[in-house]
Amino acid sequence: MEKHLVVDTKGLACPMPIVKAKKALDGLQSGQVMEVLSTDKGSVNDFQAWVKQTNHELVKHEEEQGVYKFYVRKS
Repeated sequence: MEKHLVVDTKGLACPMPIVKAKKALDGLQSGQVMEVLSTDKGSVNDFQAWVKQTNHELVKHEEEQGVYKFYVRKS
């Protein structure tokens, strides 16, 4: 999967991962994919809810050694 942008929000607590992701996604074009890195366990639910509200697509998410990775495609 091609990533057009990586947003590192490790160490930040809710709501900052979503805030930073939203600002970054605003700079992408429709169809482009952003990867967001987070260490906040709550971000899993936060990102699922956020993409539903905004109609963006959560392509996938995974956890690796305490880092959550979210791949969001801009609608």
